[in-house]
Amino acid sequence: MALNPRERTEFVNAYTRVLITAWSSEEFSAKLDNNPREALAESGLEVPADAQINVVRNIPDNAHDSNIDVQVALWERGLETGVYEFHIPETPQIDMAELSEGDLDSIAAGIDINCCCCPCCCCT
Repeated sequence: MALNPRERTEFVNAYTRVLITAWSSEEFSAKLDNNPREALAESGLEVPADAQINVVRNIPDNAHDSNIDVQVALWERGLETGVYEFHIPETPQIDMAELSEGDLDSIAAGIDINCCCCPCCCCT
């Protein structure tokens, strides 16, 4: 059962809330594992009472399962089969490297020392 554009947007928004909440709250993340129906409902995803819910956390690095289209297709399949699969990847790691004072000065001055995209006067 294909979602219409409005339904797709609603699903993507709710699924995004699930991800963000799972990544920012250990309590919600545990609830997602122990009582997924309730956790999903808190984020706006209502799953039928008789449906089976599988939460997949271990997603291989080379898998394309992080693509939102894959999750939409899994939701649509769940609507047809009653078996819902949710891919919840690990919390994304953010590079916390700081810029040096020289980097900040260059940015503030509008200087880009790595520029080589065009033959303009700022590159020569």
